[in-house]
Amino acid sequence: MASLSSSAAPSHPVIFTTQTPYALPSQKFMIPLDWKRYQLSQLINKALDLPKPIPFDFLVHGEILRVSLLEWRAEKGVGEEDTLEIEYFESVMPPQRMSELPHEDWVSSVSCRIPQHFLTASYDGHLRLFDYSQNLVLDASVHQSPITSVCVVPSSSSDTESRILASSSHDLTACLTRISLNSESSTASTIASLHLHTSPLSSISTDASGSHLLTSSWDGLIGVWDTSVPDDHQVNLERNDDRKKRRKTASTNIKRKAPIAVLKSHTARVSKALFATGELAKGKAYSCGFDSTVRTWDVESGVCVNTIVSLIPHCLNPKLNIFRRIRTSLSVRCSISLKPPTERPSRRIHRPYCVHLRPSCFVPLVLHRHYDAPRDSILHFHI
Repeated sequence: MASLSSSAAPSHPVIFTTQTPYALPSQKFMIPLDWKRYQLSQLINKALDLPKPIPFDFLVHGEILRVSLLEWRAEKGVGEEDTLEIEYFESVMPPQRMSELPHEDWVSSVSCRIPQHFLTASYDGHLRLFDYSQNLVLDASVHQSPITSVCVVPSSSSDTESRILASSSHDLTACLTRISLNSESSTASTIASLHLHTSPLSSISTDASGSHLLTSSWDGLIGVWDTSVPDDHQVNLERNDDRKKRRKTASTNIKRKAPIAVLKSHTARVSKALFATGELAKGKAYSCGFDSTVRTWDVESGVCVNTIVSLIPHCLNPKLNIFRRIRTSLSVRCSISLKPPTERPSRRIHRPYCVHLRPSCFVPLVLHRHYDAPRDSILHFHI
């Protein structure tokens, strides 16, 4: 038994466990009761002789340790002879801003699916493409109203210079836009518009194959679409619609598409809809909305197969970060919450962290890096 007592404070027997690569030898330690997280983290670093200090957090009986061991023991009524099992894990540090890119209006969506580039959508109706040196490569006016979401449609084609972008807007439509990237100049042209919703669209997303899209809207509906461009219009233009009148000047080459299915179950605005990933999740989709629910869908049958009531009043965007197996949820509370993807109790504690204003999107890039787009017309890159 290793004794670490160097003060007048009494000690308590402790066994440390971890699921990280930084494991201590299996032995019992006598830890001074006045120690807190900082001293315990120092102990782990010194015992392992780590070349670079790593901050750790600690779980005792499934709760994160925020006070001294003495205060915790008094609160829980743990006896002096009871050995404590304390699990430690790497601390999740607050992100640090690296750079920012001002926009003309609010940034609503960010995508990093084009290699060496990142794509933004803004409330000024423009899609903008930047390279990693933060140079503006393309600026395309796609919608006449604010754009709420954008995604890059995957393609099996070997042509790396041509991409299809899908965007959703407050103008009640979504659009498919083809962009061409080359060393001399980049161009963009809208090839199809998607018509279903009677209220502003909140999101658009694609499946892994790029064959289907999902749109969500404030009208409570979710549209399912294929990504093919029809030879003829599938939807008639209603001449008595003032919003659509403004679009009559658009090119006749922009084909109007109808959905292949409509998903109905939400009782309020739908904030986000996205396809599930992985072989076992094929044919499933998830959605969330202002009815404080997260729903699972069988897309083929159009049936809602599961409903989870969320504690977040207005659930905006559930996202699964594949690197850390964390479900990320945005809420109107000006925060980003990181949660385990299952209903089981988590062995790792994830805290919400505050952003500048109400966040419109959150994009994980690789481990420890992400973009976020708060409603301040600036795109922020964090590490």
